[in-house]
Amino acid sequence: MASTPSPAPGRLKPTDRQPGDRLPSRQNSRQNSRQNSHQDQPSRRAAALTLVAMCLGAMTTFLLITASVSALSAIQDDLHVSPTGLVWIPSAYTLLVASLVMSAGTIGNLYGRKRAFLAGAAVMIAGSLTVYASGSTAGVVAGQLVSGLGGALILPNSLAILGAAFPDPHRRTEVVTAWAAASGIGLAAGPLIAGTLLDHFHWNTVFLSTAALAVVTMAAAVFVAESRGPAGKLDVPGQILAALGVAALVYALIEGGHDGYTSPRIIVAWVVAAAALSGFVLVERAARTPMLDMSLFRSASFSAVMFVAAVSLFGFTGVAILSVLFYERVQQLSALDVGWRLLAFFGVYVVVAYATGRVIRRTGFKLPLTVGFLVGAAATAGFTTTLDPATSYARVWWLYVLFGAASGMVAAPSTAAALVSVSHEHAGMASGAVNAFRQIGSVTGSALLGALLASRLRSRLPDRLDAHHVPRAAWPAVEHAVSTGTGGHGATPPDVTAAVGDAFTSGVHVGMAVVAVVFLCAAVASALLIRNRPHHVTGTGTGTGTTTAN
Repeated sequence: MASTPSPAPGRLKPTDRQPGDRLPSRQNSRQNSRQNSHQDQPSRRAAALTLVAMCLGAMTTFLLITASVSALSAIQDDLHVSPTGLVWIPSAYTLLVASLVMSAGTIGNLYGRKRAFLAGAAVMIAGSLTVYASGSTAGVVAGQLVSGLGGALILPNSLAILGAAFPDPHRRTEVVTAWAAASGIGLAAGPLIAGTLLDHFHWNTVFLSTAALAVVTMAAAVFVAESRGPAGKLDVPGQILAALGVAALVYALIEGGHDGYTSPRIIVAWVVAAAALSGFVLVERAARTPMLDMSLFRSASFSAVMFVAAVSLFGFTGVAILSVLFYERVQQLSALDVGWRLLAFFGVYVVVAYATGRVIRRTGFKLPLTVGFLVGAAATAGFTTTLDPATSYARVWWLYVLFGAASGMVAAPSTAAALVSVSHEHAGMASGAVNAFRQIGSVTGSALLGALLASRLRSRLPDRLDAHHVPRAAWPAVEHAVSTGTGGHGATPPDVTAAVGDAFTSGVHVGMAVVAVVFLCAAVASALLIRNRPHHVTGTGTGTGTTTAN
């Protein structure tokens, strides 16, 4: 007698029952249900712990950005850092993240994402302790570079771990939105934590907060399941050229603000940047397993998404740095007072980013991106006409709310839109690319706007000294103090303080105007070029868009 295939468990058909067989009782069904629920409980706990650990990692990487920016004035007063040298402190961290974030994702795929994530947290601890122990500008920058390597390992691998732990696309969207909100919480908490520590301790202790949070992150991540990605190969030539090109570009932007953008060594930096980035494109086009497939840029939508993703953090980081330096150096507020004022900016960003991430499946990408960039341009334009040394916070708090909301509106759509601009097979590469471009926007924002501020401060200072009737004999000493960061507020005459404040504010206005113009360009690109398909089927037929947004 031929055997018949056995039915699937739990799917017994009436025709398969034999005489005398009994149907499962309701009591047995309830017992089975309770057993299955009990068996699923550990996986739910593991998933929750994974989400907490990855959110802590995101908080750590973004906390360092705003915490270090908040400590700039204290670092400058203690180490006598020049305005140009001051720009290097936050830029060094984001420079390494921007240069290495795509290769860091490949390392996680090859050697284990959890292993790479834990290594990143350990490296961030080492970098923060290096800054804590340093007594020179070079030591601070070196520690920030080390921390940048750790941040590059954490960011892409935390997202990849969440993708592996939450295979359901709708659930994945929710946890990635939570991850993005945790990033915003890190940004918002940075100034408050730094301000509280600076009120009681030396500036070095600010960087211990990052180390402490990284330790907690490692403790939570120990219990996360290991995962690996598709087989691939580390693109060493592409990585070297990308890092060299970005580093030369940032060097030219920062140092050009001091030496002039057409000085011989800055011209050399421009040439090196252009050659390295051109070489990167050629290497990637010829590589069998490229770090970034250049053919993706044939899509106008994908190219536009990379641009708006970079612009979003260009403005976000730039406005944060300009605001912190304005309040600390011009209005001479404490870091904690500045942190409370910027909570209107960062706090609104967190709320709006989380809300936008949940509604873009209904609105699409064009509307929040276009409106967000237009609102951001209006807010930064408002700063150029409102901020001055005597401006009270009551007059500008609403501009920070507007800019925070604008930044929140573009955070999730700029990432999710990258995934619907390419086929499903390239979704992972698109995710890595958009993260890389966001970090490139962050480092160029701090570098360019910081350099413009320093350059404008020096160029406007003589005119402001003259307007405030400062004796010409005192000008060289004042200009030397400003250029070397050795000025002391306590013994500075009021007329000198007013002149420096006016020149500094002029630099802030230039930076805000640049952000406004760039945001307007991003609004046009969003409206005209980006696809508005949050749930379309592409490539192999697997849904992309917000369901897999990173």
